[in-house]
Amino acid sequence: MDFSYTIIGFLVGFIVGMTGVGGGSLMTPILVLGFDIKPAIAVGTDLLYAAITKSGGVFVHQKHGNIQWPIVALLSFGSIPASLCSIFVIQYLDASGINYDKLIMSTLSVALILTAIFLFTRNQLHKFSQKEKLETLKVLHQKYRKPVTVFAGILIGILVTLSSVGAGVIGAAFLFFLYPRLKAIQIVATDLAHAIPITGIAGLGHAHIGTVNYILLGSLLLGSLPGIYLGSHFGTFLPEKIMRTILASMLLIIGVGLLL
Repeated sequence: MDFSYTIIGFLVGFIVGMTGVGGGSLMTPILVLGFDIKPAIAVGTDLLYAAITKSGGVFVHQKHGNIQWPIVALLSFGSIPASLCSIFVIQYLDASGINYDKLIMSTLSVALILTAIFLFTRNQLHKFSQKEKLETLKVLHQKYRKPVTVFAGILIGILVTLSSVGAGVIGAAFLFFLYPRLKAIQIVATDLAHAIPITGIAGLGHAHIGTVNYILLGSLLLGSLPGIYLGSHFGTFLPEKIMRTILASMLLIIGVGLLL
């Protein structure tokens, strides 16, 4: 077990605890760029890492009644089939001897850029979606909310399976826009409840293909669990807006760098 991975797990966990941003946005780029881990291995391992680290939060939110299960079902109706199809595509490329690292890196760069944009504009997006007097938003929220939620699930399922990014910030951005009357804590809880099955299913799919490093997974978990705990307490002393701006800037730079 490499202790350096445990340190990385702690640092990422600490940032996640402070900001609430999904670890996949940070963990996968760090593993690929900083440790030269094969992109598919980094994604597959990070997916199982995310499923495990997010699980504890669901029990807390369920206890307080924050999770909107009908919305979770709509998202899953799109994301689970999309994730399974993405796994089949990866499996086909792997069996055909085709290198799919470029596909994963391109998807990762797009997912990071989207995550950064949503971090920058989250509050503005939420305020705009609350203007239900606008005819376009009125029609969207009254007639097309359910199918658009399913479509959001499809997009998230593809992004998560190919990059391990998207189940957190991007999912929350869709929910803030589509369900403006929900409280922020309900959005976070619902997004988290959907993130666990989709990261778990995608992670198991990668495990079936053989793109999960279990020793790496154990090292990351060993550091991240105490990191999340400490970060969640330390984060109360730092302005959320500043932390999110710094993190969004980092992700945008990494995403554009990968794309170029």
